[in-house]
Amino acid sequence: MLEVRDRSDSLLVSLSVPQGEGWCLKWNHSVEGFPVLDCYRNEHGRMVLERSHQPDFAAGLGHVPGRGRQVSDGHGGYWIKDIHEPVPGDRYLLRVGAPRVNHRLVREGKTVSLSDLAAGQRVSIGLRPVPAS
Repeated sequence: MLEVRDRSDSLLVSLSVPQGEGWCLKWNHSVEGFPVLDCYRNEHGRMVLERSHQPDFAAGLGHVPGRGRQVSDGHGGYWIKDIHEPVPGDRYLLRVGAPRVNHRLVREGKTVSLSDLAAGQRVSIGLRPVPAS
C-alpha cells in the first residue's frame, strides 16, 4: 500500500500498488507553473524512483550525469529515465505545496490532490507492506 500520513501519523491517503506497478507525484513548478512528475515503482516491496519528467530546465530542475539517462519528450521537455534509485526507508517527507503548486498522486488514471488535503503541512509518503492474511 502507498500511504500518505500527516505529522500525527493519521492516514490521509491509501492506494493499492501491487508488486511491479507504479505511481507518480505530480506538482506545478513554483516559479514557472508547469507540471513536473517523479514516478516510482513497487519493486518487491521497495519504493524505487524510476523516472522524472521535466518540461524545462527551470530553477531546481535538471539531469545529474550518472543518475539515469535524459531523453527528449518530443515537446521541448525531457524525461530522466532508468534512475532505479531506492528511496531510503521506503518513504520520504514532503512539505505539501499550496493549491497553485497542487502536489498530487497519480495512479492508474486517478489523481488525489495532497494540496487539497494538507497544503502547507509535512506529510510522509511511503510504501508499506500489506500483512499476509
